[in-house]
Amino acid sequence: MFVKPGLLPLIVLARLLIGCAPAPAMDRIALSKDGHGFILIPSGKPFRPWGLNYGHDGRLIEDFWESDWKTLESDFAEMKALGANAVRVHLQLGKFMDTADRPNEKALALLAKLLDLSERVDLYLDLTGLACYRKADVPAWYDALSDEGRWSVQQRFWEAIADRCRMSPAVFCYDFINEPFVPGGRRKSGDWYSGQPLGGYDFVQFIALDPRGTPREDLARQWTGAMAKATRARDPSRLVTVGMLPWTPTWGFLSGFVPERIAPEVDFISVHVYPEKGKVDEAVQTLKKFAVGKPLVVEETFPLACGIDELENFIKRADFAAGWLGHYDGQPPAELKQLRAAGKLSISQSLWLDWLELFQKLGARERNR
Repeated sequence: MFVKPGLLPLIVLARLLIGCAPAPAMDRIALSKDGHGFILIPSGKPFRPWGLNYGHDGRLIEDFWESDWKTLESDFAEMKALGANAVRVHLQLGKFMDTADRPNEKALALLAKLLDLSERVDLYLDLTGLACYRKADVPAWYDALSDEGRWSVQQRFWEAIADRCRMSPAVFCYDFINEPFVPGGRRKSGDWYSGQPLGGYDFVQFIALDPRGTPREDLARQWTGAMAKATRARDPSRLVTVGMLPWTPTWGFLSGFVPERIAPEVDFISVHVYPEKGKVDEAVQTLKKFAVGKPLVVEETFPLACGIDELENFIKRADFAAGWLGHYDGQPPAELKQLRAAGKLSISQSLWLDWLELFQKLGARERNR
């Protein structure tokens, strides 16, 4: 059946709202036999993540999923219509843990509702946890903990998430934390974040305040192994990873998370790469530093510091990557094009439109390689 592209999101959304024939059961995602990519189980078909980090108008999902679920449903339908097969969702620790040892049941129930939505829309979830992006949402008791106490809470967070998700095929992976950092020396009490917010959010988080002489790469592996142990105790077959900062020519693996060292603790490697203008070669070389014999997913990319043509060149040249995730913020291309036609498209909205058009352009190529 031929469907005009502009009608596809409406058809997907209509299925969600009026409950047409149920979607076929999703396969689960596993590592391919050669260890370089992913397959669907039981069908055996290859799976190549081509997806989007999700937010809406600069908001985190917990800001509106309880009061405005229809917006979330509409956005998931639109992302599916854009050609995505995966969505990365960031879960805030402060919303999921009421105390050090008690998860928030309301948040877990909403997560279960999200799993159901993902199964109906046929979008796999990259569930990234332990988010502390906004200081106001981080409990004071959590930041006051010792290194050991904080790790214990983080393990209980992942136990609760994995326990709630273990029966659903919709989860692609658990990403233990976004852009973790190992300190080079002792930090003052409560100083867990970079102090350099982007768009009002601080995306970098330290995994310890006092290394106590442990080499940074060893501490990174110990922490990753602790999170993996807790998660796999509740959901042993699910894929796990860590969303790492990139290597740089000046600083190397500045975060302390060295791919070769944490590879034994994860199922695949994830890294965030935003090419700079005139430095596509450097971006490709950066990505190669993370090709350590396991599937490699670029979990974040966007034309933030380069032109859209350069980003396209980067994606096409980095053909050794096993998957890609960009960004989505709730405005579909049709809406942005209307603004452009009316002469009301802002510079930032123009950037979003360029990206989403590229995402659609490369979608079939990337998903079916």
